[in-house]
Amino acid sequence: MTANDYGFDTLAIHAGSDPDPRTGAVVPPIYQTSTYAQDAVGAPRLGYEYSRSGNPTRDALQECLAAIEGGRRGLAFASGLAAEDTLLRAVCRPGDHVVIPGDAYGGTYRLFAKVAENWGLAWTAVPLDDLDQVRAAFRPGVTKMIWAETPTNPLLNIADIAALAGLAHEYDALLVVDNTFASPYLQQPLALGADVIVHSTTKYLGGHSDVVGGALITASDDLGDTLAFHQNAMGAVNGPFDAWLTLRGIKTLGVRMDRHCDNAERVVGYLREHKAVSEVLYPGLESHPGHEVAAKQMQRFGGMVSFRAVGGQEKAIEICNRTKLFVLAESLGGIESLIEHPGQMTHLSAAGSALEVPGDLVRLSVGIETVDDLLADLEQALG
Repeated sequence: MTANDYGFDTLAIHAGSDPDPRTGAVVPPIYQTSTYAQDAVGAPRLGYEYSRSGNPTRDALQECLAAIEGGRRGLAFASGLAAEDTLLRAVCRPGDHVVIPGDAYGGTYRLFAKVAENWGLAWTAVPLDDLDQVRAAFRPGVTKMIWAETPTNPLLNIADIAALAGLAHEYDALLVVDNTFASPYLQQPLALGADVIVHSTTKYLGGHSDVVGGALITASDDLGDTLAFHQNAMGAVNGPFDAWLTLRGIKTLGVRMDRHCDNAERVVGYLREHKAVSEVLYPGLESHPGHEVAAKQMQRFGGMVSFRAVGGQEKAIEICNRTKLFVLAESLGGIESLIEHPGQMTHLSAAGSALEVPGDLVRLSVGIETVDDLLADLEQALG
C-alpha cells in the first residue's frame, strides 16, 4: 500500500494489517515467540528463524511505518535512542563528522557528546535555520550527515527540510530528520528530500503513553538494507507486544493529531494574553521566525507548545508543580496533557553546554482532553 493509491488514514489503518490468512482476524496477531520451527535445515518457514532477526508482528509495524512516511523501508527498535545509535554506527565511522541542531533533544545531545564522541565521531551544533552556518560547519569529505529536528525539542525552531537536503546532497552527505514532534500526519520529510527519518514511536505514533519504541524509515532500498543488517546485528529491536501496541496507536494517529492541534491552538491563544507569560513558542504563530517555512512543509503546527515564565526559573518550576490536569512528567505525544521543566528534566544532560535551555522555559504536550478544562488548569497554575 502506498500514498499514491490511498490517503493517510487508510494507510495508517490498513498498511501491514491484512486479515490473518488462517483465522480471518482483522487485527494482526501478537507472535509472542522467541524462535520458529524450521521445515528443514536451511529452510526456515516464511524466512522466520529467531525473533531478533524477524517477527511477524514487528514486520506488520515496519510495513505500516514505511507506508505512512512514504518510505522504502521501515525498521522498528526498542526506543528512539536505540534507533539513533543504530543509524549512527551503520552510516558513520570513527573520524567522521555530523552537524546537529543547536537546540537538539537532550537525549540526542547526550548520545553524541557522551557516547558517539568516545567512539570517535565528531559533531558540531549549529542553528539549522541558518543555512550559512550549516554550510560553514561542513567538513567536505568528512561530514556524513546533517541531523535535523523540526520542530526542535523544546524550543520549537523550524528547519527547512528541502533546503537542508539540497545542502547535504551537495556534499554527498545524508539528511536525517527526527520527525517525532510533527508525526507523519503533519510532515513528510522524505518527500522533501530527506534520506532517513527517525522517530521515537513512544510519542505520537504510539500515542497512549503505554509503550516505548523507536523507528527508522529510509528513502532508498540500499540504505534500508544496510540498516536492517545492523538492526539484527546490534539487536536493539522491540518485542512483539510493543510492536503491536505501536501499530494499534498508529491507526488513530490522524484523528488524534487533529485534536492535538485544535487544543494546542487554543492553549497558545490563551498563553499569549496571560501576564505571567513573557513569550510563547509555537510555529503556528505568524510572529514565529520559522512560521513561513513551517506553513510550507507542515499540514498543521502540532500539539507541542513551549513558553517562558515571567519570574524566571523559580516561577517556571512553580507553574509545573501547580497543574492538576497537565501531568508533571517527561515524554510527550500521548492522549493526556503533560507539563515539564526542560532545564531540570528532559534536557538536564545539556546543562552547562551550548545546548543548555533557558531556565524560565516550560514545555507542554497538549493532549486531547476537553480544551476548556485544560485552559482552566493553566489559569489556576499560572495564578
